Amino acid sequence: MSTDLSLEEMQKRWHGTFKAYLIGFILCTLLTAASFSLVMAKILSGRLLIYTIISFGIVQAVVQLLCFLHIGQEAKPRWETLVFCCTLLVLLIVIIGSLWIMHDLNDRMMEM
Repeated sequence: MSTDLSLEEMQKRWHGTFKAYLIGFILCTLLTAASFSLVMAKILSGRLLIYTIISFGIVQAVVQLLCFLHIGQEAKPRWETLVFCCTLLVLLIVIIGSLWIMHDLNDRMMEM
């Protein structure tokens, strides 16, 4: 028994609209172009340029999470957000643990 869903029912099921995708695409394109133009025009330099690009990257990641993955916009159980947070926690543990181990090995192996 297969039931064909209408376009509106599919949008309700997958909670993505053309407007959300278009806004996300335009914002991500503008943030990428701004980062690229800052580097190419040499408007900023040194640490200020690095911090600005990192800030644009974080903003772009948030835009992508909201507009494309729809994190936090689902119904009450919020399973997608919970799974994303658990994945992020595991990723942070792996990255911070790896950096900690490499720093400790560097201290032990490179004695002065």
